[in-house]
Amino acid sequence: MNGVEGKIVFVTGGANGIGRSIVRMFCEAGADVIFCDVDEESSQLLCDELRGYKCGFIKVDISNEKELSNALEGVIAKKGNVDIIINNVGVSRFESILNLSVEDFDKVLDVNLRPIFITAQILAKYRAENESLNTFGRIINMASTRYLMSEPDSEAYAASKGGVVSLTHALSISLSKYRITVNCISPGWIETGDYNNLTFVDHNQHPSGRVGKPEDIARMCLFLSQPENDFITGQNFVIDGGMTKKMIYED
Repeated sequence: MNGVEGKIVFVTGGANGIGRSIVRMFCEAGADVIFCDVDEESSQLLCDELRGYKCGFIKVDISNEKELSNALEGVIAKKGNVDIIINNVGVSRFESILNLSVEDFDKVLDVNLRPIFITAQILAKYRAENESLNTFGRIINMASTRYLMSEPDSEAYAASKGGVVSLTHALSISLSKYRITVNCISPGWIETGDYNNLTFVDHNQHPSGRVGKPEDIARMCLFLSQPENDFITGQNFVIDGGMTKKMIYED
């Protein structure tokens, strides 16, 4: 899939895990990728690995509205447009509801949910003022299977990811006038550590027969970004090896 060649791509949380795979895959497909992260060391290592491709890094605290706005607006000013935004960054905080403070609850939403609105609004305002650019646009947001299933002490994370799904379909309607499709992906278990340390049980419990890899999510991002896939918008794609379709009862 080379439909993203030359496209300008802005990725949040691109230094590690799923984001790292997204940055790499889009660079290798010929896109002009700019990613932001707080992990400066890992970001620089990734840029070094991708030397020869169009890959840039901006250090940004995604929960800081001004930093995020300045980063994206700076890219638009320099490049003249942003074709694809991938809101990948996310944090989790699992703590008993007896102890979780409102401030810590808000911090999770400030990273997982609010930046999606901020980046979408910036792009929409720019496109409203530059109608000639309204021929292509993609926003892809990272949700989670935790939007529909939970474990104890996951209130902040679940709320943020449920919000991502709802915000995605709302934005898909509001931004349709700018020819921007908006979709989200809900990953299941995606192993970002040492895949070789996983056990037979880890893999076998998945109907797919294996645990997910970051590349599984990056491929969906690439698929949704293809120009011919402009009929897909407002959707949430669950990529979990079938786990959310499996009823689990103890014998």
